[in-house]
Amino acid sequence: MDVNRNGKTFIAGLVVVFSATACASDPEPPSPYVEAAEVCDGLFGGVLEKTVESVTGATSFKRQASGGTDRLIEKIEKEYATGRNWSPGGDLCEMAAKGSRSADETALRFHIYAPQDVNYPGSAEGERRFALGEEALANTRSAGIYFECVSPRLDGSKNRPARIYGGLSKAHDRGDALENLMDNLRVVHFASLAVAEKLECEDNAGLPAELDPDLQQLPPVSRETE
Repeated sequence: MDVNRNGKTFIAGLVVVFSATACASDPEPPSPYVEAAEVCDGLFGGVLEKTVESVTGATSFKRQASGGTDRLIEKIEKEYATGRNWSPGGDLCEMAAKGSRSADETALRFHIYAPQDVNYPGSAEGERRFALGEEALANTRSAGIYFECVSPRLDGSKNRPARIYGGLSKAHDRGDALENLMDNLRVVHFASLAVAEKLECEDNAGLPAELDPDLQQLPPVSRETE
């Protein structure tokens, strides 16, 4: 018997088996793209996927790092604690369409707003106001909600509620029909609810669980004449 040859054959067999096992156990790398149900850490999954597709004009999105909600909440808590009446906040998430440029990516962003920001006179072209939270605004490419939060996570908010603005920016322009504006608002409303729940805002910061399709519109705020 050729011991040396048999030994080499045995070792070669082990290498083949080990390599095959290693290859079988290596996970497939995740796709760089996700569907609407997976954007924003799956926030809209099972509820608003089609609305997200309509608002962004896309069905495939760049995969983003997870944990955006937790990072945002931590930032809001820190900025509220400073006592300033305004803060820059941060992104909840980006809904970056496959093939889009960074300058065109639809995003959801939240920050602490100044008191004078609500009912600010004048409005952008095509913008409509709604009775939602302290005030809500929507136009063809954006939407935003101003709401106040009293929370055990925000020390002092019983006497000084946190003023939080949630905004959707760079939505896909589908025209100025009310239905399109409401879809923009529906996305930011759902995201605002998620932020309010995570912050443990009392009564979900006064935001309804679902957006009324017949949400009351408010007249524009006129500029004072001099």
